[in-house]
Amino acid sequence: MEDIRLKLMEAIARQQVVATRYNGKEVRLAPHLLFERHGDLFIGALNLSKSWRDEDERQLGQFKLAGLGAAELLDETFDPLPSFQAAAPRVGDKLLLAV
Repeated sequence: MEDIRLKLMEAIARQQVVATRYNGKEVRLAPHLLFERHGDLFIGALNLSKSWRDEDERQLGQFKLAGLGAAELLDETFDPLPSFQAAAPRVGDKLLLAV
């Protein structure tokens, strides 16, 4: 998990898209933040593999790092969602890194 954590931190800092597997499915993620909840690491990321009805509907999902497979940084950058605020998603969560 160390390698995935470091790659995701780099992706957040550089606003790079990541290709990974989450619970067995191939996904492309635009990670906006890394946070800790109850001792586990999570990322808040836009799932670029998901079909959205329109641009205004897009929102960050929460992905537990333990559920992620090998992550690969893509040569593709992203702009943070306009509504994004660099804050922990819930009370009690600890924000570690954000775009």
